[in-house]
Amino acid sequence: MKCLVVISHPLHGSLCRHLSEKVVEQLIHSGHSVVIEDLYDQEFDPALSTNERGSFYDVYDASRVAEQVKHLQEAEALVLVFPTWWFGFPAILKGWFDRVWGPGIAFDHSSDLGSITPRLNALRHVMAVTTLGSPWWVDRLVMRQPVKRVLKLALLGGCARRSKLEFLSLYNCEKLTEGDVQGFGKKVTQTIDRWPV
Repeated sequence: MKCLVVISHPLHGSLCRHLSEKVVEQLIHSGHSVVIEDLYDQEFDPALSTNERGSFYDVYDASRVAEQVKHLQEAEALVLVFPTWWFGFPAILKGWFDRVWGPGIAFDHSSDLGSITPRLNALRHVMAVTTLGSPWWVDRLVMRQPVKRVLKLALLGGCARRSKLEFLSLYNCEKLTEGDVQGFGKKVTQTIDRWPV
């Protein structure tokens, strides 16, 4: 499959970077083609511009993110590797969604501006690999997994309804042992192993 890997962590020595390397290594080993969008290394600007927002209900001007749009539209699989900060996406990743998943790209507006029609019909597999400082029960029982819900219901539900989401969360990331990291890495590689080539 054509796989797009989007990495959203500013530190090269971070746990997220380590996990992104595992992801890319396993995708290539499994025979997939891989395109990497490292948002911090690319100095991706997350702010929706005045012109982009002004064209949102006309013909969306995606000229400043044309390369990212091309990669998204070609992707059959998408892997997002990011930290969960304050139970949300990092600003740079939220901005990637705001600017790249635009109308005419990821979805179409209805004529009455009601429900939207998905356009990312080639996207079949989506995996989120995220790290959290909190324990599992805070995210799942108290907060009710807000990042997973937004990704699954809003983004994929609106733009890529044929896709299957696999959401892998690594909790207590400041207190992990090497064994914890290796075990989670194995879970990541096993998930990729189940994808068709």
